[in-house]
Amino acid sequence: MNVPLLDLTEQNRKLRPEIDAALGRVLDSNGFILGSEVKALEDELAAYCGTKYAIGCASGSDALLLALMALDVKAGDEVITTPYSFFATVSAITRLGAVPVFADIDPLTYNLDVTQVADKITERTKAIQPVHLYGQCVDMAGLRDVASQHGIPLVEDAAQAIGAEENGIRAGAMSEIGCFSFYPSKNLGGMGDGGFMTTDDDELAEKLLALRVHGSKERYYHKWVGLNSRLDGFQGAVLRVKLPHLDSWSDKRKANADVYHELFTDAGLSEQVTLPFERENVRHIYNQFVVRVPGRRDELRSFLTDAGIGTDIYYPVPLHLQECFEYVGYKPGDLPESEKAAAETLALPIFPELEAAQQEHVVSKVAQFFDTLA
Repeated sequence: MNVPLLDLTEQNRKLRPEIDAALGRVLDSNGFILGSEVKALEDELAAYCGTKYAIGCASGSDALLLALMALDVKAGDEVITTPYSFFATVSAITRLGAVPVFADIDPLTYNLDVTQVADKITERTKAIQPVHLYGQCVDMAGLRDVASQHGIPLVEDAAQAIGAEENGIRAGAMSEIGCFSFYPSKNLGGMGDGGFMTTDDDELAEKLLALRVHGSKERYYHKWVGLNSRLDGFQGAVLRVKLPHLDSWSDKRKANADVYHELFTDAGLSEQVTLPFERENVRHIYNQFVVRVPGRRDELRSFLTDAGIGTDIYYPVPLHLQECFEYVGYKPGDLPESEKAAAETLALPIFPELEAAQQEHVVSKVAQFFDTLA
């Protein structure tokens, strides 16, 4: 039995008639860049996230960059963030000439350890950028307390967390600006690149709307130096078809996670495999299902690959140890929990259409791997 890490075939098949009709609307309207479909999507996303504004852009990476630009992050400023994330989290900071200041992660959630943030704040700190990794929110209540005490804005990197919640508040609604990705593997994925930003602040919304079109509020008149980062009409139309299904897909991912917990427990693998941890009062949307396998991660991955089971490693080299960021001055051992997670974690299939028999097969193969070591 082959079990891919992600398979969008069935999802797209079921939605194909609606998607075809939506693409036809864009083709007939010639609204290829931004346009009515994107505006309608933005309104629907704002309602979904519980924010006043949602503003589409070309990618989740651009969303992060635009957010920091809107907050006037400049060369020499510092932005506190996590080293255990996708590259764009930090490249957005360094592209502006700012300096990433890393706090280590909580080993249970893999999210930013909020208890370390206050000690990282200096007079040059311009923003704090938490990442809601794998679909679970950072301790935003605690982080907001720290940020508000120092008057520092928050930028949520919620690329993997659309619909995730803390205390009933959704990702993107707990900061000055929330940043999201429509990369196809996300819970709400497009058919190409795309992203959006959320905010409740009128002035920030006005600036973000301008920055995504070269800093222009009126064509050919530029108040700021912005980007060419516009969401196209085809993506807007496709995402409008998908958005009404998002909660059911995320609920199915959560149900699949619960099945995994039961299967791994029944198989007696609790000592060999550490399963994902869920914080209290959160909604975890399981963009990934990431387990920890100390000392045997790479061997297990090879074994599962040979058995036709898809896996991935998020992320094998933490950002503070990436070659391009050597100039920042971090070295191995500086952020031990991030480095340990990078060496031990493995993502297993969790997509909504995953069948129970496939999950049973995955766990049986993991058990078989450890049996070979006995």
